[in-house]
Amino acid sequence: MYSRACEELKDAMDLNYLTGQRPADVLKMRLTDIKDGAIEVQQNKTKKRLCILLNDGGTRTELGRVVDRIKARERKVASLYLIATPAGVALNRWTLRKRFDDARADAAKAAAKAGNTDLAERIRAFQFRDIRPKAASELPLEHASKLLGHTEHEITEKVYRRVGEVVKPTK
Repeated sequence: MYSRACEELKDAMDLNYLTGQRPADVLKMRLTDIKDGAIEVQQNKTKKRLCILLNDGGTRTELGRVVDRIKARERKVASLYLIATPAGVALNRWTLRKRFDDARADAAKAAAKAGNTDLAERIRAFQFRDIRPKAASELPLEHASKLLGHTEHEITEKVYRRVGEVVKPTK
């Protein structure tokens, strides 16, 4: 589906996954939120404030590289919002939804045409809000809880983690 997305949808998906924030919080991210090597986020729902690092030691994080990619892109009109069209217009929840629905439909159609009906069905079931739980599932629980802005690990574990605990076999 990512390969079928326009650049602003790819930006939104990348920021959503790398920050673990809710879609509304991703859409409101602005260039002015980038300070001292981090992107500052105040979550709409909880009002929790986070500083998500763009550098790890002397190395740029993947999030830092995505922000650099967005900032380097030429737009007809400069926008303060990170998620904006090539014309510089910030995406809102409706334009994000339209772009997501279009990319999802294109990807599902391509999968069905290739004969992979199972993949096509999974693509059709995929929603933008599924990216946040994916981020939570791929991190250690303590890190995931902090990134998602949860004070209780239990919330992250019960609501957002979609994979079981990774364990080694006996032999």
